[in-house]
Amino acid sequence: MTNNAQKPDTPPPMAGMDHAAMGHGAKSSFDHAAMGLGAKSVDHAAMGHAPQGGGADAGHGDMVADFRRRFWVCLVLTIPVLVLSPMVRDFLGQGMAPLFAAEEWVALALSSIIYFWGGWPFLTGALPEVRSGRPGMMTLVALAISTAYFYSAAVTLGLPGGEPFYWELATLVTIMLLGHWLEMRSVLGASRALEELVRLLPDTALRVKADGGTEEVPVAALVAGDRVVIRPGAKVPVDGTITEGTSSFNEAMLTGESKPVNRTTGETVIGGAVNGEGAVTIEVKATGEATYLSQVIAMVKAAQNSRSRTQDLATRAATVLTWVAITVGLGSFAYWVWAGESVTFALERMVTVMVIACPHALGLAVPLVVAVSTSLAAKNGLLIRDRAAFERARDLNAVVFDKTGTLTEGRFGVSDIVMLEGGDEAAALRMAASVESQSQHPIAQVSRSP
Repeated sequence: MTNNAQKPDTPPPMAGMDHAAMGHGAKSSFDHAAMGLGAKSVDHAAMGHAPQGGGADAGHGDMVADFRRRFWVCLVLTIPVLVLSPMVRDFLGQGMAPLFAAEEWVALALSSIIYFWGGWPFLTGALPEVRSGRPGMMTLVALAISTAYFYSAAVTLGLPGGEPFYWELATLVTIMLLGHWLEMRSVLGASRALEELVRLLPDTALRVKADGGTEEVPVAALVAGDRVVIRPGAKVPVDGTITEGTSSFNEAMLTGESKPVNRTTGETVIGGAVNGEGAVTIEVKATGEATYLSQVIAMVKAAQNSRSRTQDLATRAATVLTWVAITVGLGSFAYWVWAGESVTFALERMVTVMVIACPHALGLAVPLVVAVSTSLAAKNGLLIRDRAAFERARDLNAVVFDKTGTLTEGRFGVSDIVMLEGGDEAAALRMAASVESQSQHPIAQVSRSP
């Protein structure tokens, strides 16, 4: 048998991932907490690094489902709003004649649902920005949809000479919800990749008692100085030093080193590594947040607060656009009134400026960039340490990898069977498997595989 280094289905993860705004997540382009949609965070210390089902994932999943539901409902309602818009019909060459007498009232009813229900995350998200005196994308979106809605409603209710903006309101809310949903869905996927790190550790450990016996205890109950028995095939619960025994350890999920590493008395083992063929006893050196895996997770969580240059640029652009929209909108109103036009005419121009100032593309482009990059990275086992650095990677001309395990799994496999003339390959393989049936050695495990 030869060592057949196979390409991995999922490369070993690399420290760092990017999703802050949601508890254990990335600082996304919107502030989820400000919107009253904050998710629960994962308390790794309280968990004792034991895998716990879903708290944060559940919180993230609820938010993703909420935005997905809002998007699809608003999309369905937007279609009739577009059909009922004279401007849209005129653009499509259908003329501006009303389809029926009460079409504006129907458009108002549908738009009210879109504004108050679909736009609720943006309306609530704008409040903290306004209070802090730093308007951003949420304020810009809230300003645009509020101006469009209340002006259009006033026209429908009798304001003379105006043209409603229901279709602009509907499309803006729907597109912003789409961007938000895509971003949060990708963040959830990356969040699950981080949770996989936590699941590397077992729930319990075999602690050696004073009389030499063993007892099964929760990993969280271990303290420095305790001795723990690691059986063949078991995961190492905490960082420690081997006091008895020799074995090989698979540390691929932690270090990227695909080949099992031999460890003997006096050497350190890492929590989360998988023991190979021999039973060993270790003395606990680090627990909780002091372990190697905890430090990786802490580094990842710290990196999650990083923002890319694109996001910072979008945030600054949204702030500038908010003030420009307000200033130019009010200036436009004042100018047309001064020029002798009616208040209705001037008001319509002011609303037009404020609605146009909210760029649909800006609200959709940044979430899409975050969604695509984060999702692709998470699916391929990459945990991004720094989003800004990840963004700068587009300028790389060459990448140097320092070990085979980064690109291949290096798993043992049977590449060829060489037999003497007249030999039976199947019989030889069966005999090899029977000889290795009780062994925990990596090659023996390959021999026993189908």
